[in-house]
Amino acid sequence: MRLPKIVTTLQDYSLRLFWADFTAGITVAMVALPLSLAIAIASGADPATGLVTAIVGGFFISLLGGSRVQIGGPTGAFIVVVYGVIADYGYDGLVLATFMAGLMLLVAGYFRIGNLIRYVPEPVVNGFTIGIAVIIASSQIKDFFGLRLADVPADFLDKLPALWGARDTATLAAFGLGLATLLLIVLLRRLFPKFPGLIIAVGAASLTVVLLQLPVETISSRFGALPNSLPVPSLPEISVDRVVELFPSALVIAFLAGVESLLSAMVADRIIEGKHRPNAEMLAQGTANLASSLFGGLPATGAIARTATNIRAGGKTPVAGLVHAVTILLVMLVAAPLAGYLALPAMAALLMLTAWAMSEPHKWKGYLATSISDRLLLATTLILTVLVDLTVAIGVGVAIGLALRLRDRGKPPEDWSMPER
Repeated sequence: MRLPKIVTTLQDYSLRLFWADFTAGITVAMVALPLSLAIAIASGADPATGLVTAIVGGFFISLLGGSRVQIGGPTGAFIVVVYGVIADYGYDGLVLATFMAGLMLLVAGYFRIGNLIRYVPEPVVNGFTIGIAVIIASSQIKDFFGLRLADVPADFLDKLPALWGARDTATLAAFGLGLATLLLIVLLRRLFPKFPGLIIAVGAASLTVVLLQLPVETISSRFGALPNSLPVPSLPEISVDRVVELFPSALVIAFLAGVESLLSAMVADRIIEGKHRPNAEMLAQGTANLASSLFGGLPATGAIARTATNIRAGGKTPVAGLVHAVTILLVMLVAAPLAGYLALPAMAALLMLTAWAMSEPHKWKGYLATSISDRLLLATTLILTVLVDLTVAIGVGVAIGLALRLRDRGKPPEDWSMPER
């Protein structure tokens, strides 16, 4: 079915359900707020674009999606792709690529391609996810240590020597703040798992910077004041040449959005013992990315960590996701200047923890117990993601994976052990 889940879940809606969705939506918004800003910064974009994506993309993913509890917005999986597109084609190129990806996802949803997600080999997904985590973590070293480096190379093998060469510029204030934030997030997650520990830790660190006047960069000191309203929607500039050169990037964005969102919906199904509608989810992803591009936002998809937070906080229906989007909008309208005080070392610590969680270290031992072909496929995808390009990594990984599947022709696809990203 391609009918949005909200249509059926609201048939027997009650005040009790609304209160559960309302509180869960506010809770997940407090988690999504600093993450959205941090992901935008790591992607090489203006921090405000992260909020725009969480508001616009998150709203349409919940409104039209095929999952009862899915929360959408910008995710860490897109950082590498977005950074590369902006570096090569400018931010206007990213907007057009996101727009094209939205159209591709709508076509995929219409032709029920969402059902084919189970044929993407799991080692490929694990490989490029770990690779993305490595790239994200390395990209945060500069801000975590407060290094003074005007231009950080995008290439991984060039980046490490450049960061090492600037080691003498590290500051104790930045490192101490980043480390304290990291430890506080971990502590709050263990002691108070239902608390919005991310916003508390990042907020406490940023307040320390203000009160003690520490020599640490903040969002406003690097990027200027955050806007307190959504931008006016507009169509990206479209030309044949531009479409042709951005087509591979748009294809990767669409692929990642589809895979990440459907994986998130599958994980949610396992937790709530429900069943999502994959093709409705694809149509929602397409609409969300079209809308996000019109407002100048980043690519959007279902976010596994935020979806799990929504479930733990008591979210029952897509209304929780709508409340999450509206809450972030209200914060943007009312408290945008306060967000400008967020300290960049604290945001770097947040993204480093996000990268660690994405890599799923608790599953590494299990990967070693898989077949040799699966291990080689995971390693190949990982290495290509880090050292070459995500587009190449996905293309090569999927091609090799499907070739291996043809070898076992006639056997049904293996059941996946869903990642808990």
